[in-house]
Amino acid sequence: MRLNGKVALVFGAGPNIGGTIAHFLAREGARVAVSDLNLAVAEKTAAFICDRGFEAAALAGDAVVEADVARLVAETVARYGRIDCIVNMAGKIHWSPVVDMDLAAWTETLLSYPTAGMLTTKHAARAMIAAGTRGSIIHLLSTAAHFGEAAGAAYTAAKAALLNLARSAAMDLAHDGIRVNTITPCAMEHQLWTKMSDELETGYSAPPRRSFYSRDDYLKAIPLERFPRASDLAWAAVFLASDESSFITGADIPVDGGLRFKYPAWTPGDYTGVNIESYAAETSVTEYGEPVRKLRP
Repeated sequence: MRLNGKVALVFGAGPNIGGTIAHFLAREGARVAVSDLNLAVAEKTAAFICDRGFEAAALAGDAVVEADVARLVAETVARYGRIDCIVNMAGKIHWSPVVDMDLAAWTETLLSYPTAGMLTTKHAARAMIAAGTRGSIIHLLSTAAHFGEAAGAAYTAAKAALLNLARSAAMDLAHDGIRVNTITPCAMEHQLWTKMSDELETGYSAPPRRSFYSRDDYLKAIPLERFPRASDLAWAAVFLASDESSFITGADIPVDGGLRFKYPAWTPGDYTGVNIESYAAETSVTEYGEPVRKLRP
């Protein structure tokens, strides 16, 4: 019950990252509002949480539309009386080399992540200040916020903007006792059964484009020899939402198995023998942080 009595609003409520974070917040005692562009997705997440004896409500809205964000915050306050924590992971991705970059795609990606970050921070902070709540605002980043990535200029620029928006917001809101922090994962385990599912047929070996890398390459570069799971991010979010982190603001928590801090030329998997085929064989598909089936029957 690390979050007993607290209220959280999660922007992005699918069964992977957002839904898992919402589930773990609820398990620790928080009442949780879950928001998604698709109301049916939010309702499924809320039902999952409620079926386990916790409290959750489903909301629908777009985190890059100010009227929607203001309404979602107001609806959460109207239902639960306050907001102690928000978690934001909203944004849209377009991949393209710079020489082929479409301006509309660039603009959509570049504006979506920091805009969602600004709007969710702005309206959550206003609600916290009005209630005298010393709250916690959490944004989900990516290793893209810290590194250059071929064909990823729009995404890396957007995530880097969100990182520094969070740092600046932490300074703005410090006198109100509101903390703003970020969580940075690397490539997620659930990408093995979503975006990277086509690699099941090719043995995960060939990169899908010249500027990319294989899942095997990526796994071998992670010192802790596995990809982060949604539950890893959820535990970090629980910590940042709780009073255990009451003197932490403007910080970024890397949830990447040591990837960011290793010497670049070192590939740990070359020495340990870890490989994507054996990893996939032992991996379970999860929803809301709970296993539902093995990735490979």
